[in-house]
Amino acid sequence: MVATMAKSLVLVALLSVPASVQALDQNSALVANPIRKVVTMLQNMEKKVVAEGEKEQAIFDKFMCYCKNAGGDLSTSIAASDAKVSDLPSSIKEAEAKQQQTKEELKGHQADRSAAKDAMASATAIRAKGAAALGKEKAEASANIAALGGAISAITSGMSGSFFRQVRPRC
Repeated sequence: MVATMAKSLVLVALLSVPASVQALDQNSALVANPIRKVVTMLQNMEKKVVAEGEKEQAIFDKFMCYCKNAGGDLSTSIAASDAKVSDLPSSIKEAEAKQQQTKEELKGHQADRSAAKDAMASATAIRAKGAAALGKEKAEASANIAALGGAISAITSGMSGSFFRQVRPRC
């Protein structure tokens, strides 16, 4: 088994030597030939220029798409703004008229409020007078009721029967 493995390694080594020798020959030919260097350099530059051109073309396509789409959007936006601008003077006049009307209503409401405050003060004064008069009448009525109560109890106790016996009817 070791012998088979050694044979395969030798075979692989022999097969790889001509390929590496051939690669060395190509590299030495490239290094040795100055025209080949220039051709390789030009081919590399061509690849770079083509790649840059593709990038620029992609950017240009995006820009053209933006120009086509944005122009329509901008024109509709401009038209809408123009329509709003033409409506603004009338809107301003309406707002000013509404503001003036609101100021007048405010003045009226303030006058109504002060009148209501005066009416409340007047009504409070009238209620205070009425309450004082009611209190005076109540005190007088309470005093009268208390006096009547005392008189009734005095009359009731004095009428125990002796008063009626002494009085003779006249007939």
